[in-house]
Amino acid sequence: MEKNRVNRKIKAFTLSELLVVLVIIGILVLIALPNLMPLISRAKSTEAKMQLSHLHNLEKNYFYMYSKYSAEFDVIGFEHEKLITEDGNANYKIEIVESTINSFKARATAVADFDGDGTFNVWEIDQDKRLTEVVKD
Repeated sequence: MEKNRVNRKIKAFTLSELLVVLVIIGILVLIALPNLMPLISRAKSTEAKMQLSHLHNLEKNYFYMYSKYSAEFDVIGFEHEKLITEDGNANYKIEIVESTINSFKARATAVADFDGDGTFNVWEIDQDKRLTEVVKD
């Protein structure tokens, strides 16, 4: 009975067949990747929009309490997540570029070039919640 098990062959793929399949999959990925890059950039820009909207809400709350906008994250309660360049998860650096009594402007600048074209995505928001893409990646 034991001799029967040893001599029995199991149907399987050879190593060369598996390598050919992997090469074909790699070629298909390389063909599809340039078409997917704009989609990846748009998905990552959602982070910038969400962070800027949150910052806008914090600034508005501060404005309602003190009748002015603040240029300091600590004052309004905004905590910036660690950037991917610092072993964190955030793809955008958030900063308040302008803050007066009646207005403010915040900017989110990408710290990585998502599609490899040398352009870094930039979004801005103001006191009226006008969210604009200043530099498209």
